[in-house]
Amino acid sequence: GDTTNGQVVAGGKGAGNGLNQLNGPTDVLIDKETDSLIICAAENERVVRWSHRSGTTQGEVLIDDIDCWGLAMDERRYLYV
Repeated sequence: GDTTNGQVVAGGKGAGNGLNQLNGPTDVLIDKETDSLIICAAENERVVRWSHRSGTTQGEVLIDDIDCWGLAMDERRYLYV
């Protein structure tokens, strides 16, 4: 039968506030231009970007101290939270 192998590409270190952790992720989108995931983490009150490049072990904070529940990006790559 069909099998699928998964791979952790963001977080994976348990819930928490570290840049290598996610806490309460509520939405995610794929930014094909930068080959990364943009994740809304409600419990962390931030939006982070996780690059898909090999060797990436932590996220980059894009927006901090925000009550985030959803994400959208338009054709010009403007991010809406």
